[in-house]
Amino acid sequence: MELLTDPNVWIAFAILTSLEVVLGIDNVIFISVLVAKLPAEMQDKVRRFGLMFAMITRVGLLFSLSWIIGLTEPMFEVMGKAITGRDLVLFFGGLFLLWKASKEIYLQVEVPNHAEESAGTGKIAGKTGAVLFWSSIVQIGILDIVFSLDSVITAVGMVDQIEVMIAAVIVAVAVMMVGAKPIGDFVDRHASVKVLALSFLMMVGMLLIAEAFGAHVPKGYLYSAMGFSLLVELLNLRSRSKQPKH
Repeated sequence: MELLTDPNVWIAFAILTSLEVVLGIDNVIFISVLVAKLPAEMQDKVRRFGLMFAMITRVGLLFSLSWIIGLTEPMFEVMGKAITGRDLVLFFGGLFLLWKASKEIYLQVEVPNHAEESAGTGKIAGKTGAVLFWSSIVQIGILDIVFSLDSVITAVGMVDQIEVMIAAVIVAVAVMMVGAKPIGDFVDRHASVKVLALSFLMMVGMLLIAEAFGAHVPKGYLYSAMGFSLLVELLNLRSRSKQPKH
């Protein structure tokens, strides 16, 4: 009850929840891009499970604070630089994100009818629903762990009470669940926005690799650049919708 009546706790909760939502943007975009390639009847299910997995991952990491702290301890050295467990997770997570985003950009730009052609030739139909579902969940889970590290480290640095951290994570994931479908539908409807989203994921991957080598780049710069690019693209979409159709 003391936590509920302490105004400082509520302020910390509000700030931490906002940060968790912001840090979850890249997660939502990745899930939106991934589920767009799945059959329509499976998309909502994968989206929900992916975000639930994100919540479970973050709460689980909060209960493993000693392990999280251990990730920041040097494991070995490469060319005079101490390498930690966190560096390795960020590095391989960044490589995975770069590979996935660049592959999707290639399919989107060079093979625009890839999804329809695959469905038509039976490549998608030939896979069982369970394989599609779990392969998507595994990919989301890999990125969830990478994205959750920054989220949990931020939470630990801001708040001392684990109850407040868990509550902030749950509320943030609930907000992302509400916004994930509209964002995903919007990205899927506009090919140019999808390429922009994939470019954002590539930048996040490069950011993760840079952090793994000790070069810290505030995410605010990345979000500002992508926000400006998205604003320009929205104006372009608005302009094209106003042009007469021939």
